[in-house]
Amino acid sequence: MTLKNNEHIEPLGGKIKIIVSDIHHFSTDTILLSHFANPKKNDKVIELGTGCGTIPLLMKRDNRELEITAVDIQKDACSLLNRSIALNSLAGITVINSDLKDLKGKVNFGYYNLVVCNPPYKENGTGIHNPHNGKKTARHEVECSLEDIIRVSSSLLNFGGRLCMCQRPQRLTDLTTLMRKYDLEPKRIRLVQQRLNKEPKLILIEGRRGGKPGFLTTEPTLMIEDEKGNFSKEMLRIYGDYKEAQ
Repeated sequence: MTLKNNEHIEPLGGKIKIIVSDIHHFSTDTILLSHFANPKKNDKVIELGTGCGTIPLLMKRDNRELEITAVDIQKDACSLLNRSIALNSLAGITVINSDLKDLKGKVNFGYYNLVVCNPPYKENGTGIHNPHNGKKTARHEVECSLEDIIRVSSSLLNFGGRLCMCQRPQRLTDLTTLMRKYDLEPKRIRLVQQRLNKEPKLILIEGRRGGKPGFLTTEPTLMIEDEKGNFSKEMLRIYGDYKEAQ
């Protein structure tokens, strides 16, 4: 496997490896979202904005039967995932290089049980844009808005299908308002804190297509660190094989 100068291979546990680059890599948020989404055995999954493909690879690590479609607008990101698929000799992951707003004719709408998305956290026009286009696309809503993601996700899901996302807690109102606008009833949320004396840094949220209004479950806050500054017991369980592979 030939790597470019800015690329390297990282283990994800379970003998699964991923090719990452200086531009396309993954963070704790990605691993937490994959764990939160928790696909069922026969789910048909699509990830919007897959980047280097960490979530499809993690899901395949734990369930080889899943049918997964991974979408990204950036060709270099899709190349990374395609080569990681070959590196691991995996089947059942389809990579589509496309704008998520232009998926008509490329995927089946109303087909998926689960949509997963780790979106850009910053609204376009806020903060400082990274001069590198790839990093800018990952961090700011320059190629798609939060509303675009939720609207498209609703169209992709079958009745009862789930959308799982992560976002900054400051945008919780945007998330729930847009989900209800597009018939995705918020059903489950979980806050993530670095440690006890810090405010939440992340929110994990699940919306269900055609879900009955109300009955939102708020799960216990996930603490990344314990009182000594080490990974909490739950974080160690979530990291699992990935942590052991480091």
